Amino acid sequence: MAIDPIDLAHRLLGSVLESRSEQGTVRIRLSEVEAYRGQDDPASHCYRGRTPRNDVMWGPAGHLYVYFVYGMHFCANVVGLTDGVPGAVLLRAGEVLSGAELVRARRPTARGGGAVARGPAILTSALGLGREHNGMDLVDPESPVRLLAAPALPRAQIRNGPRVGVAAAVEVPWRFWIDGSPAVSTYRRGGRVRPREEVV
Repeated sequence: MAIDPIDLAHRLLGSVLESRSEQGTVRIRLSEVEAYRGQDDPASHCYRGRTPRNDVMWGPAGHLYVYFVYGMHFCANVVGLTDGVPGAVLLRAGEVLSGAELVRARRPTARGGGAVARGPAILTSALGLGREHNGMDLVDPESPVRLLAAPALPRAQIRNGPRVGVAAAVEVPWRFWIDGSPAVSTYRRGGRVRPREEVV
């Protein structure tokens, strides 16, 4: 079902992403996400139109959009809108529910606690996601990567602030996180600072 990326971001918080492989299964509860629309969002990969790289982001909804960044990392997104209308939510951080030993094997230098899957590239690495997972249907029971929905969190438990690592629309407050979760990125802009926050 198609859903606006802002609304999807709220619904994803508290949901579980499950990734199955020959090595084992990892389940991570999403604690931080970041919404991107399409051609009306200068920070979106789809702002300048459809390309082979961003094709999955144009729908249909419920698929995984995985892209390579900085020549070394993968990042993962959940597509939200209908086929032909771009929009997705970047998965930024989460709390490991199961598969912790496999996560540590994949991220041997990661700090413990909430930091083990904090940050979009670290989260993707912890789940073992790569280019081969681009386009997977997250609601297909047979998919090796599945999104397991959870009840919507009360709005009072959700905080928001500026997106991170974008060169355009930097003040747009479309980064959302679970208030009090240890698995949330530290906001940086010209140094380590706290984000402007508001309850949404």
